[in-house]
This record gives sequence, C-alpha cells and structure tokens, in this order.
Amino acid sequence: MRVWRALKALGAGVLRDGVYLLPNRAALMSELQVQAEEVMRSAGSAQILEVDARDEVQEAEFRHLFDRTAEYQAHIQQIRSLREALTPDDAAGASAQLTRLRRDFEAIVAQDFFPGEAANQTRRALEELTQAITRVSSPDEPHTAIGQIRRLDAREYVGRTWATRRRPWADRLASAWLIKRFIDPRARFVWLKNPSDCPKRALGFDFDGAAFTHVGGKVTFEVLVESFGLDADPGLRHIGALIHYLDVGGIPVAEAAGIEALLRGAKSTFADDDPLLEETAKIFELLYLSYSKESKDEAASA
Repeated sequence: MRVWRALKALGAGVLRDGVYLLPNRAALMSELQVQAEEVMRSAGSAQILEVDARDEVQEAEFRHLFDRTAEYQAHIQQIRSLREALTPDDAAGASAQLTRLRRDFEAIVAQDFFPGEAANQTRRALEELTQAITRVSSPDEPHTAIGQIRRLDAREYVGRTWATRRRPWADRLASAWLIKRFIDPRARFVWLKNPSDCPKRALGFDFDGAAFTHVGGKVTFEVLVESFGLDADPGLRHIGALIHYLDVGGIPVAEAAGIEALLRGAKSTFADDDPLLEETAKIFELLYLSYSKESKDEAASA
C-alpha cells in the first residue's frame, strides 16, 4: 500500500494491476527506482522497463492515461462556486479557501505531464478569483485588468456597426447575440469576406486586429463579457465556458455536442448570415434562461 500510494502521488498511469507507466524523464526514473528498491526490500520483485509506443495510436493511448481534464473540471467548479458565493463579509474566509485551491491546483499540475487548455483555463479562473477577492476586500484600491482587458461603458457603444468574418461559427455567433442582447440593442452587423474590408467606423470582433478578439486565452465572447462588466452573470459565464470549449477546447461541457449539432444544422440551413444569427440567437437565449434558472435553483437550495 505504501508503494501504491507513492506511485499514485507520482501520477503514474495504470496499464494493469502491478504495471505502472510514467513518462521517460530523469526525475521520474529516479523516483521509480526508489519504489522498485522498496518492493525488493520487502521480498518482492520489480522491473523497470523502457517502452516505446509502436505508433501514434498507442502513444495517444499512453497519453490518455495521464489525462487530468476531469480533475481540472472538478477544480474549476470549486473556483466558480466560491466566486459566485463571494461577499464582502466573507472576504477573509474566501482568501483562505483561495490558498487551498491554489495548493490543490499545483498538486494537479505536478502530475499533469502533458498539460493543455484545461490547465490554462483553470489557471485563468484562479487569477480571476484572486482579482475578484481583491476587489471585494480592497474596493478603493486600483486593480490591473486581467489580460489587459479594459472595463468599458456599454452606453458608449449603442447604435454602432459591428463587423466580423462572414459565415460565423460558435464564438462569432454567440458574441453577436451577446452584443445585441446585453451591449448594443440597436447593433447592426457587417459580415466580412476579408478582415481587411472592415469599415473604419465599425467595431470589429473575432479577428486579428479587431477591437474585440481573443485575449490572454479568453475567446472573444469571454472578452466581451469581461469588457462590459457582465462577468458576474452566472448564465453568461456558463455560456462562456461552452463557447470556450467549442472554440479552443479545454474543460468539457456536457451539452457541447448537442449545441454544436444545432449550430451546424443552422449553418447548413441558412446561406445568409443575418437569418443564421437570428436563428442561433434563439438557441443562446434559451441556453441563457436555462443556465440562469439552474444557478438560481442551486443558490436557493444551498
């Protein structure tokens, strides 16, 4: 049991009972040797073998044994729950919980030999929680915006022309819905064949050089939510997690496959982008209402 716990702490993958796998790295090899010697001191037998994946498929299977996505997913849920429950009266308690969450995150990272978007997404959530706690505990102090995202006043963005690339997909469609629904009810959209065709007075989004696009790992939808101070809305945060996953991967969202199918169906049905946006806006509106209700129900039962 002692050896088993040590191998688990190392982050070893399990091929079968008694057969454990680790990436071939000097530090891990050294630790594995220590455990092998422990087994032999207890009158057992242990062998350390170097294994090469026979092809890309087997290498993918080996890497899957070290996938920490589920752990990041559970961790980011704790982060979001703490942020949603954050109040000025409990800033000190939240800071203590933040310390624990950071420690637990580092423990996951230490065992994540092939980190990807899920790790980045969780790290950003921790940074945002840190900023939120600081704002609550020290409201009079100026704070640097995360990822250089500035807070903007939506009243200065009403009745504008917004431009993005034609034949929009998840991030652009959700961003356009967000703009029309929460930022600029009189928004007019221009669909560009090439970003260089963007009119000078238009506000571009979701392309290189646009006024609003990916920043610090956030997709355009998340940047817009943060820019206009909508990040306290749990419904929008849920949609942001969905769009982030559909656009760049990371923490899986249970309903992502179904929403992706609906969006693909709409895109194949409507050749023009205006009716496509009108139809998909119904999907995002229903998602928002559903997510918002779930959050209220969870808060009421807590």
